[in-house]
Amino acid sequence: MPLPLMPKATAVWLIDNTGLSFEQVAQFCGLHPLEVQGIADGEVAVGIQGMDPVLSGELTREEIKRCEADASARLQMAKTDLPQPTKRTKGPRYTPVAKRQDKPDGIYWLVRHHPELKDSQIARLIGTTKTTIQAVRERSHWNSQNIRPRDPVLLGLCSQSDLNAAVEKARRAAERAGVTLPQPEAEAAPEEPRQREPSDNPFSLENFGLPKTGND
Repeated sequence: MPLPLMPKATAVWLIDNTGLSFEQVAQFCGLHPLEVQGIADGEVAVGIQGMDPVLSGELTREEIKRCEADASARLQMAKTDLPQPTKRTKGPRYTPVAKRQDKPDGIYWLVRHHPELKDSQIARLIGTTKTTIQAVRERSHWNSQNIRPRDPVLLGLCSQSDLNAAVEKARRAAERAGVTLPQPEAEAAPEEPRQREPSDNPFSLENFGLPKTGND
């Protein structure tokens, strides 16, 4: 089934502007229902502006009303005469040169937020090698000091549907094997700026917001 061009942005709009259930929105956007619930709770897709699928021609208002009246109904993508993008065949994923420098950031994000994924799954999603993944994981990558975790979907390195499918597959495999899934690595809280203590000297330059000199 074809998916919206911007699944998360479309989900944000549908949650804010319709009475559709989380399951209906998840099915139409190719997301997990829990992820849709996270969007509604403000925990996922923070800062993403909603995109109206009616204006983009991906959905009709009549279709939205039909599914609002029947929670068991499923949204159907509006028919269009525009040519659809061809599906990617199996094989190495091509990444534009401009985005290849973002791969370590995407790998680091997956390692931190989805530790259940195997290196082979990350390699297929990002289009990289296990050697690079191991280097990022062990912080031995040549550019480790500049690597920061960034969502590979937002970077354009993989699609949300591919990521969801890989995560779901990894979780099912772990459940079958009776393995306890590792918890995602918590984000470090930013340090609060330290408050400068006022000087006991009422005539100190610090008390007037001026830098302290060597003569004080």
